[in-house]
Amino acid sequence: MRVVIADCSVDYEGRLTAHLPLARRLLILKADGSVLVHSDGGSYKPLNWMSPPARLTTAAPTPDQAAVGVTDVWTVSATKSDDKLRILVHEVHEEISHELGVDPGLTKDGVEADLQRLLAEQIELVGTGSTLIRREYPTAIGPVDILARDADGATVAIELKRRGDIDGVEQLTRYLELLNRDPRLAPVRGIFAAQQIKPQAKVLATDRGIDCMTLDYDAMRDVDDKDARLF
Repeated sequence: MRVVIADCSVDYEGRLTAHLPLARRLLILKADGSVLVHSDGGSYKPLNWMSPPARLTTAAPTPDQAAVGVTDVWTVSATKSDDKLRILVHEVHEEISHELGVDPGLTKDGVEADLQRLLAEQIELVGTGSTLIRREYPTAIGPVDILARDADGATVAIELKRRGDIDGVEQLTRYLELLNRDPRLAPVRGIFAAQQIKPQAKVLATDRGIDCMTLDYDAMRDVDDKDARLF
């Protein structure tokens, strides 16, 4: 990883052309070949960039470039296209290089698998007297996240999402159509459960006769943590 703060201008040539006039910017050059040009605003998104695989070459400025203050010319060339990112460096203010090593990757908390496990363990959140039949109940078009039975003995199919939208409701609709063909399970009602459910998804679910359930992941996790303690 190489991090440079420099006064520079940037030109992109390829499928489109773009120009960043002379200003002080943050340049990030990664070991995978990617190069990112950042300003002090715009949140996490770079002003311009080159995705890997790419190759960086440096050269002295031409006399005309040197006459306007350019001290170095960086050319980042894509290896699978003709795209180029050309950085005209005027002055470098700070520069550091550091070997970060292999990253272990991101571990996400609160993903659908966590929600599924917690709801299966706390199945009475669906309704008092509910019992779990099984997680990942197999069907011909994919597994239903949770299959349960309510206090009246009726089968309940639950589809879980972190953020519930129309596609999730459509998915549960297909599962319900298939499950209700099985005389051992029918009638099967559906519950669409998520941490957040979009208004359009709620309208569609209601129209399909599907109940919506908003999950409080933090509260469910707290219950799980308390159950894991000895005292």
